[in-house]
Amino acid sequence: MEERSTPMTTVPIAAIGDPAKRTNLRAWEWVKESKLMAVGWLAMRVWLGIMWIQAGWAKLFGAENPYFLHNNGAGVAGFAAHGTPAYTWWGSFLHSFVVPNAGSIGILVAVAEFAIGVALVAGLFTRIAALSSLALLFTYVMSGTASVCAWYALFAIVILVMWRTSSWIGIDGLIANYRERHHHERGLHTPIRQFLGHVADGTPTVSKTV
Repeated sequence: MEERSTPMTTVPIAAIGDPAKRTNLRAWEWVKESKLMAVGWLAMRVWLGIMWIQAGWAKLFGAENPYFLHNNGAGVAGFAAHGTPAYTWWGSFLHSFVVPNAGSIGILVAVAEFAIGVALVAGLFTRIAALSSLALLFTYVMSGTASVCAWYALFAIVILVMWRTSSWIGIDGLIANYRERHHHERGLHTPIRQFLGHVADGTPTVSKTV
């Protein structure tokens, strides 16, 4: 009688179980799906969006306009050249790439901040806007600016994790609801259309009895 060797990969699985079979806490599931909590996520999303709109507006049309859209991005170049980067390799990136391209990067930052803000307030492309928020905040923190980045990052993470309900009240929610209704109606109409097609073609229909 042959002895079957137990694969080594099954040993830890047998000891700690399969993570795919673990379930979340009911409270966590409720938080993710609750329409009541969606109002709170909406408030966080809109607040973060307004903050980004204000930051982008100042760079596009306000007091910071000369330092980002003009003068070859003097604000970006000055910050990159004299900032306090978190790591030396990031400092090298700022000096070798950001400073020579400060003009283009200044325009990109201004437009990105404003666009992210509008998207968050409108609830459009919510997950992309939240990820873009985190990407921008990452570059700011790495470049030596903490300020309110921690709050912005916290709100962006919550919006991203709770994307089903954080985008429920917004354009994303409207689009998702329309697609769901359209798919449901198309699924209901498909058997009727098939029956009418058979009648029109003269094909006999076969009824199945259970």
